[in-house]
Amino acid sequence: MNESTLQTIKQRYGIVGNAPELNRALDIAVQVASTDLSVLIQGESGVGKEVIPRIIHDKSARKHQKYFAINCGSIPEGTIDSELFGHEKGAFTGAVGEREGYFGAADKGTLFLDEVGELPLSTQARLLRVLETGEYIRVGSSEVRKTDVRIIAATNVNIQKAISEGKFREDLYYRLATIPINMPPLRARGRDIELLFRKFASSFAERYMLDPIVLTDDAKMLLQSYKWPGNIRQLKNVAEQICLISQERTITADALIQFGITDDSNTGGGLVLANQAQAGQHSYESEREWLVHALTSLGKEVKELKEMINSQTYIRQQAPTHILQDAEYAVAPAYDTTPVTHINIPSENVQNVVEYVEPTPRSMKEVEEMQIKEALQRNHFNRSKAAKELGISERTLYRRIKDYGLEKE
Repeated sequence: MNESTLQTIKQRYGIVGNAPELNRALDIAVQVASTDLSVLIQGESGVGKEVIPRIIHDKSARKHQKYFAINCGSIPEGTIDSELFGHEKGAFTGAVGEREGYFGAADKGTLFLDEVGELPLSTQARLLRVLETGEYIRVGSSEVRKTDVRIIAATNVNIQKAISEGKFREDLYYRLATIPINMPPLRARGRDIELLFRKFASSFAERYMLDPIVLTDDAKMLLQSYKWPGNIRQLKNVAEQICLISQERTITADALIQFGITDDSNTGGGLVLANQAQAGQHSYESEREWLVHALTSLGKEVKELKEMINSQTYIRQQAPTHILQDAEYAVAPAYDTTPVTHINIPSENVQNVVEYVEPTPRSMKEVEEMQIKEALQRNHFNRSKAAKELGISERTLYRRIKDYGLEKE
C-alpha cells in the first residue's frame, strides 16, 4: 500500500501515528479486505483493535451489507449461544418468542467478535461449525440453518497459553487465524504517544472551550518512557484529566507525575507489562494486568515505608485525650505513619504510649477485592463502567462481585 492510500485511511478513521507495526497492521487489513478469509486481531486491551474490522468491512464487497460488532466478554455465559445463534420460542425460561441471533441477522455481511477468547468451550464448538460449513442451529431447534457471514475476531489473551490450558480450542484458533493481525501496544509506538496526546488534548480543549495544552521537552520524554499499561484508552483519559484540571497550560514532566505518569525506563514500575511488548504475549488472565501493576506500586511503597521506619521514630497513641494535651507536641493518631520526632511526653504517662507496629500487608486477594470495591463505588455500581476502568470483562467482574459478596445492598 502506497503512502497516499495509507494516509487517506488514517484520516478517514481518525488513526494517528506512523509506527511501522501500526502501518503493517493497516496494510494487511487493506490487502485481505477483498477476500472472505477469517481474520484474528491480537493485541492488548486498549490498543485500538476495533478499527481494523471496520476498515476490512468498508473495503470489502460486503460494505453495503450489515456490520455487527459483538463483545463476547460482556454477554453472560448462559445467554451467549442465544445471542449469537438465536433461539426458538420456549427454548428456555424467558424465551417468550423467537430470536434470530447475530449470525442470522448478519447474513451476507460482517460479524466482528471482540474478546473471542472469553467464549465458553461449548460456544467455541458451535462457532467452529459455522466457520467450516456456514451452518448453525438455533437454541431449542433441530433445524439446520445456513448463513454467509465474514468473521473477524479479536482477543487480548495469549491464545497459545489458553490452548495449552484447555481454555480455547486449537482447531478454532487455526480457523480464525487464517490471517493474523497484531496491533502494537502504545509503549512500542515511540513518538506516536506524543502525537496521540496532542490530538486528544486539542480535542478536549476545544470541547471544553479551554486554552490548548503545550508539552515541554522533558514532558514529551516522560510520555515516551512510561509503559502505558492501559494503552491508548489510558492516554486519552490522562489527556482529558490534564486538560480539565491543570491550571498551567504548559505541561512539564513534574506536572505529568502529578497525574501518575512516571519514568519506568530505569525502575521496576511496569516491568512485567514491558516484557509483554509483543501483541498477545501477556498472561491469559489479562484482566489481572491492572492488579499486577497495582501490586508493583504497592511493593515499592512498602519498601519506602520500611526504610522510613528504620530511620525515624514512629509511635501510636493509646493515651486519653487529656494526656496528649499535656504533651509538648501532639502524638500521631492511631495508624498515622507520619514521622514524629522530638516528642516530649511526661514520664508518668510513658506507659500509655506504645511503639508503632507496621500493619500486616494485604494479601493479593484482599488488594483485588479492595480495587474492585473502590471501582464500583466510583462508578455508582455501574458494572459496565467499572469493568472498563479495571480493564476486565463484565463477565469477569460479575464473577468477582459474587465471589467477594460486593453486590449493592
